Amino acid sequence: MIQHFQFKPIFENRVLPGWIVSFYYKQQPYKAEYKKDGEIQWIGAKPTDEELLNVEKVIHEYMLFHVYD
Repeated sequence: MIQHFQFKPIFENRVLPGWIVSFYYKQQPYKAEYKKDGEIQWIGAKPTDEELLNVEKVIHEYMLFHVYD
């Protein structure tokens, strides 16, 4: 389960889309860039290959709820 999910715009003027997301998963901190096309580019460590699809699915759901609502 993802905990403490946060996001902030990459660009100050917010005209250009793009966000930095951060969260904890299994007590490990993670950070990624969420691009306007939904691509997730990890900054530093990323979840294991077995967990990656599930984690990215949750990130997409959170971003749809918070940003595109």
